[in-house]
Order: sequence, then structure tokens, then C-alpha cells
Amino acid sequence: MKKTLLAAALATGFAIAGAAHAETSVTLYGIVDGGIGYQQLKGTVYDDAGNAVDYNGKRTGMINGINSANRWGLKGTEDLGDGLQAVFVLESGFDLGTGVSGQSLGNTNRMFGRQATIGLQSDAWGRFDLGRQTNIASKYFADIASPFGVDFGQAAAGATFNSAASLRYDNMVMYQTPNFSGFQFGVGYSFNANGSQQFRDSGGDDPNTHAWTTGLRYANGPIGVAATYDQFEAPETLPVDGGVKVKSWNVGASYDFSVARLHAGFGQTRNGWFQGITFGDLDTAGALMVNDGMRVNSYTVGLSAPVGPGEIMASWGMADPRGTAGDDEKQNIYSLGYTYPLSKRTNVYAIGSYAKNVAFQDDLKSTLIGVGMRHQF
Repeated sequence: MKKTLLAAALATGFAIAGAAHAETSVTLYGIVDGGIGYQQLKGTVYDDAGNAVDYNGKRTGMINGINSANRWGLKGTEDLGDGLQAVFVLESGFDLGTGVSGQSLGNTNRMFGRQATIGLQSDAWGRFDLGRQTNIASKYFADIASPFGVDFGQAAAGATFNSAASLRYDNMVMYQTPNFSGFQFGVGYSFNANGSQQFRDSGGDDPNTHAWTTGLRYANGPIGVAATYDQFEAPETLPVDGGVKVKSWNVGASYDFSVARLHAGFGQTRNGWFQGITFGDLDTAGALMVNDGMRVNSYTVGLSAPVGPGEIMASWGMADPRGTAGDDEKQNIYSLGYTYPLSKRTNVYAIGSYAKNVAFQDDLKSTLIGVGMRHQF
């Protein structure tokens, strides 16, 4: 009898523990990506003093974070009842070759530079997040407009559509609706897009960069369509172009013909550039760059198709500057890639990408060729 009572008590205890575990969960996850490749950047660049310098840099060796940026993170949920959950995400990027942090603010490394959010979610009304996170264009537009999405370095959609370059805003509140038969809407606002929000002196200019991001997407069956809009307002304290609003809108579509999926996108950015285009070790344009009167039209066409168990991807992207934008040269990027799954979590890949007139600078060219392996956990 005593043994029966003890067994029943243990069973009850395990059931309660199991229920508690089901209500709250924390998951460790990440991506490890590395390979061997060749990179070259050649042409005219500018030093810190603004002087033109002939540059020809090459490197052959380890590449990392090409298919996907290296990262690790923690995400968790807690069931609050009535379908409502508390959620959080803490995600950090890193360089596989050196182990250093992948994001930084000035000379200070961010511990969770890829994402640091807390929020609420429900199947009935959607999700609300607070903290550092990617904008709507990166979430909704990139994967529809380009077969490379936000991945594969200079082949990514963000190299041509600057507001979709895995752009992250600090101090942002974001709301996203549930998925209604393929439709989803999102909107976010940042109180200061880069760094801690600063005090505004009474009667003084605002030192913060305020940003809006919003968009709508439809993905159902073979069809994918997205439209997004981003805007940031430069700090009023800037000595030049203070208070100027930089705006970017994008539209993209894709269609799966079974044998291949076609991708296309068009967008326009006015009065600046949202994200620096980084090729190799050279940051050719700063993040959230203001240039009053600048206008850039962006175009892309791409194709993805299954080849055996793997997939081949190809794209062309052009950013055509008008007004004031350096040498006003059209930036063109041609890319070809292939991925092959070894398992559900591990794949190998190959990438070749060539960019001409990088960051609109005449004769500045970038080449990337590499093979690698990616593991997700």
C-alpha cells in the first residue's frame, strides 16, 4: 500500500513538473558558418581626410558568416493564460575566425547586438516587442524580392535595397499582426535608432535619430508580395542636414512555377542611405547616412530553382543614384550561388558575386568567391 501511495505521489509530482515546464521554456539556438574563399576590392577609395586613394586589396583564406551571419542566442516564452505569452529574444553575433563580437557601438561591443527584445504574443492579436530588433523591410521584403534574402554578403538584397540590409534599430517598439490567410502587417518606431536615447535640453535641438518602419506582405502558395516603408529623421543637432528626413520604400514579388521561383523588386531612397555597404574590410558608406537631395532607385531580378536536393540561386541588383551621391555611378551586383543539404540542420554552399561601382564610386569593384558549411542548432 505504501509503495502504491509513493508511486502515485511521484507520478503526480512529475506531472506537475511537466506542466510547469510546458508553460515556460527557454531555448538555446544559433548558427555556425565558415568556409574558404577569395575576396578582392579594387579601385578608388577615400581616406578619413576625404583624399582619393588607389586601392587593390586581396585575401584568400577563411571566410565566415557568408550563407548566414554567425550567431547564438536565447529565446523564451511563458504561458500567461488565455492564449497570451510573454516572450524574449537575446541574440549575439560573432566572428567565427576570431571569436570577437559581431556588433559594436563605437568602441564598445554590444553583448546582444543582433537582437534584445521582450514582449507579448497571441495567436489572436499578434506580437508586440520592445528593444533592439530588425526593421520590417528586412523581415518582409528581402526574402520575397531576392533568392538570397538577407544572406550571402554582397549578394543579399540589402546591398541594393539599403533599408532591407538586416537593418537594426535600437529603442524600438514594434507590433505585428497575426497571419491572416497569408497577409501580415507590421509597424515599428524607434526613439533613437543608434545608441541610448539622449535627453533633449529644454529649448534645445533633439539629439536623437527617430525612425519609422512599416510594411505589408502576402505569402500564400506560389505567390509572395511585399511593400515596405522606412524613414529616419537625422538629429537636429547635426551641423549639416540636421532634421532631414531620409525615406525609403520598396515593393517586391515572387512566384513559384514549381520548376523555378522568380523574384523581382523595385524601390527608392531619398535624402540619404540607411545602411553602409560593407565589402571585405572596407566600409564604403556609414550607417544612416544623410545627404539632402540624394535619390537612389533600386532594382533586382532573381531566380531560384531546385537542383537535386539542393537549390541554385542567381540575381542581378542595381542601385541607380540621382542628385548628390558621390560620383553618381550605377552600382551593379551579379551573384550566383548553390546550397546542398547534408541534413536538416547542416548544409554546404558555394557563392560567386561581382559588384561594380561599389557605393556609387567609379571603378570600385568587389569580388567574392567561396565555399563553406553552415550548421544550425
